Amino acid sequence: MAENSIVLGMADLMVVSAPIKLVTLGLGSCIGLVVYDTLARVAGMAHIMLPDSRGLKTSEKVGKFADTAVPALIEEMLRKGAARPRIKAKIAGGAQMFSLPGASAEFLTVGAKNVAETKRRLHALGIAVIASDTGGNKGRTIEFSTSNWMLKVKTLGKGINEI
Repeated sequence: MAENSIVLGMADLMVVSAPIKLVTLGLGSCIGLVVYDTLARVAGMAHIMLPDSRGLKTSEKVGKFADTAVPALIEEMLRKGAARPRIKAKIAGGAQMFSLPGASAEFLTVGAKNVAETKRRLHALGIAVIASDTGGNKGRTIEFSTSNWMLKVKTLGKGINEI
């Protein structure tokens, strides 16, 4: 059976049942987080833009921030039949996209902070990150297939890495 694709935009979060392919484009400093349970045949993806939501308006999408996206994604996985001990995670993105003279280190390190906060939130929930393709200074597009549970990472100028 062929997989249909669902494309997630920035700050989107979605959990699906197999067979389906989850895709997100334009990961620079953003994180593409994939969580899945092969036995329950469910998978989720979030396109995380920033590490935390403190001080921001509550009307923001929960998928926008690592501190809100990670627990929301895991809760939705559990609602769809996943079991926490079986959930695994893969992440991509977190690049440092800009090198601007005079720019604050805070602005330049958002990719690294996104990676660290996403991993920290997953660890706190007992979810293992079994593969990652993060850092560098190139944008990425990712596709996660529930037919083989592989995350295809397309990095500008570097080609494809399957993790």
